[in-house]
Amino acid sequence: MAKDALAFLKGRLDKDNFEKLAAIQNKPLFQFVADYVELCDPASVYVVTDSNEDIESVRRMAVETGEEIPLAVPGHTLHFDGYLDQARDRDHTLFLLPKGMDLGKHVEGIEKEEGKREVRGILKGIMKDKRMIARFFCLGPVRSPFSYMSCQLTDSYYVAHSLDLLYRPGYEEFKRLGSKARFFKVIHSQGELENGVSKNVSLRRVYMDCEDDTVYSVNTQYGGNTLGLKKLSMRLAIRRASEEGWLCEHMFVMGVNGPGGRRKTYFTGAFPSLCGKTSTSMITGETIVGDDIAYLRRIGGEVRAVNVEKGMFGIIMGINSKDDPIIWKTLHSPNEIIFSNVLLTEGKSVYWIGKDGALPQKGVNHGGDWFPGKKDAKGRNIDPSHKNARFTLDLKCLENVDPNLEDPEGFKVGGVIYGGRDSQAWMPVREAFDWNHGIITVGAALESETTAATLGKEGVPELNPMSNLDFLSITLGRYIRINLDFIKGVSNPPKIFGVNYFLTDEKGQYLNHKTDKAVWLKWMERRCHGDVGAIRTPVGFIPRYGDLSDLFLQVLEKTYTEEDYVKQFTLRTDAFLSKMNRILGIYKEQVPDAPPEVLKVMEEEMERLRQAQSKFGNRIQTSVW
Repeated sequence: MAKDALAFLKGRLDKDNFEKLAAIQNKPLFQFVADYVELCDPASVYVVTDSNEDIESVRRMAVETGEEIPLAVPGHTLHFDGYLDQARDRDHTLFLLPKGMDLGKHVEGIEKEEGKREVRGILKGIMKDKRMIARFFCLGPVRSPFSYMSCQLTDSYYVAHSLDLLYRPGYEEFKRLGSKARFFKVIHSQGELENGVSKNVSLRRVYMDCEDDTVYSVNTQYGGNTLGLKKLSMRLAIRRASEEGWLCEHMFVMGVNGPGGRRKTYFTGAFPSLCGKTSTSMITGETIVGDDIAYLRRIGGEVRAVNVEKGMFGIIMGINSKDDPIIWKTLHSPNEIIFSNVLLTEGKSVYWIGKDGALPQKGVNHGGDWFPGKKDAKGRNIDPSHKNARFTLDLKCLENVDPNLEDPEGFKVGGVIYGGRDSQAWMPVREAFDWNHGIITVGAALESETTAATLGKEGVPELNPMSNLDFLSITLGRYIRINLDFIKGVSNPPKIFGVNYFLTDEKGQYLNHKTDKAVWLKWMERRCHGDVGAIRTPVGFIPRYGDLSDLFLQVLEKTYTEEDYVKQFTLRTDAFLSKMNRILGIYKEQVPDAPPEVLKVMEEEMERLRQAQSKFGNRIQTSVW
C-alpha cells in the first residue's frame, strides 16, 4: 500500500487526471484510489467528472470497446453478459466478517482477513493493459439529509455508463465536501475477457466489508454483481443506518393521487421478486419516485423517504403494451437506454420474452446465434432472451416520474405497503391495527411462494421479512428491533398495509385481476386520511364493499360485484393459522435475538384467529364482523 498516496498517484496518472482527482482534497479517497491502482496495475486511470464531455466520453467508449452495441432507435444500446454470468452470484456474494462475528443463519459470510487475501489476490495485476475508470456519485438527492457519497473504480465502460443512468453525479459534491466526505468504496474488474465477456467466472467474487464500507467485485459483468452502488452498497447502508438511526429499505417510493387530484399521498412498498413491486409503482395515473431502494429518516416528527437512485435497472421479461403502457412507450422512444441479455434481431431491433409480436426466427443473444428450438449442452431449450434480461434508464424518461424527485427533504410517507405471493391466506388488501402490528404480522411475516418456472416446485412459501432478507448486514432480530423503534418521536406514524395479488380459489384461479391493484392503492390512500371506514377482523382492517364498489367504478369504470368481494375478503382462518404457526416457528428456532414483541404479537393474532375459527369456522365472510 502506497505510504504517500497523492505522491504515488502523481507518478501514475497523467497531469489532467491527477489534477481532477487532487481537486477533491480527501485523503481517504486518495488512499483508496492509490491502493487499487497499485494492486490492479492499470495502464492508465480516467477520472470522470460531472462534465458533459466526460460523461459523453464514457458513453462513446462503451460502444467503441464493443461492450455495447448501437441499436436502430437513437440512444438505445445492447450489452451482453456471459452465458454463465446472468444473475447475482449468491454462492460467492459474501460479507467479510471479523473473526468470531456471527450475524445469524440468514447472513452468509467469510472470515474477513481470509476473504480480503483471496479477493485481493485475484485483483492483483488484473487491469494490466486496461484503463481504470474512477466514478463519483451521490446516493440520494444532492445536499440533502439523505445524501451519501460513493466512489466506484471499474475497468468496464458498460458499468460506468450504467452508473451514469442510475445515480446522481457526485464529483462536484466530493469537491465541495473535501475531507468531510464519507463515502462507500467499490472496486470492480470484469477480469480477463474472452469473446468480450468475463472468462474466469469460476473466480467470480462479490465481497462486502461493512467495517471499511468497501465492496469488491471481480470476474463478472452482470449489473447485479457489478453496479456496486445498487444492492451491494445497500448492504453497507443497512449497517450504517442501524448505527445512525435511519432505515435503508428494499422499497419503491410512489405518489398516489387523492380524490379529485386535490392531494398526493406518498407510499413506500416492499415486495419480494415477482410479487408486483414494479407494476405497482408504475400504475397509470400515479407518480413514481423510485422502484428499488429507499432511505427513510425521521425529520421534524415525520417519516420521510427518498429514492437512493435516479434510474431503473428493470427486468424486461413480460413487458408488453397492454399491461405496461408507460414502460412500453419509453422502451420504444428515442431515449438513452441500455438493454442487456435480450435478443438482437435483424434491423438492430431487440426482442424479449413476452414482448408483443411474433417470435423472431433468428437472432443473437447471450449464447450466440439463436433460433427457435436451440438447446444448450444439457439438451435444454435456450430462450430467445434471458429471463433476467434487463433495461437501464434514467427515470426522467418516464412520463409518470414525480416532478419533485430531487427534493432534498424527501417525501412524507403516508403509508408503507408489504406485498407477497400468497395463494391461500392474505386478502388482496388489509390495514394493520398499528405500527407494531404491521411491522410484525405483515412486514416480518412477508412470504413469497416459489413458482414452478424458477425452482421446479410450486407454492413453497419462503419467508422474506420486509423483502430485505438477502441484503441484511445485521442480524434479523436487530433489524426488526430497529424497524419497531423507528417511529419513536413520530407524531403520526405511517399506516402499514399488506397486499396480495395472488389469492386463488379452490380451483387455483386468481381472484384478483391485474388492474385491481389501482383500486387497492386508492383505498389505502383514503384510509391514510380517514376518508373511508373499514371492517375490523382478527388480522387487521379490511375495506367495506360499498367503498370498493365506488372505487372500481371511478378508477377502472368497472362493476365490482358483491360476489367477488366475498370471495376476496372472506377470512380463511385455517390458512392464516397455518401461515402464522409456520412463521412463528422460524422466529423461535432460527432468530435467537427476535424482539419479545414479535412472539407476543404473533401469538396474540393466532389466539384471535383460533377464537374466530371456533365460533365461525374456517371461512368467515365479512358480514360476520
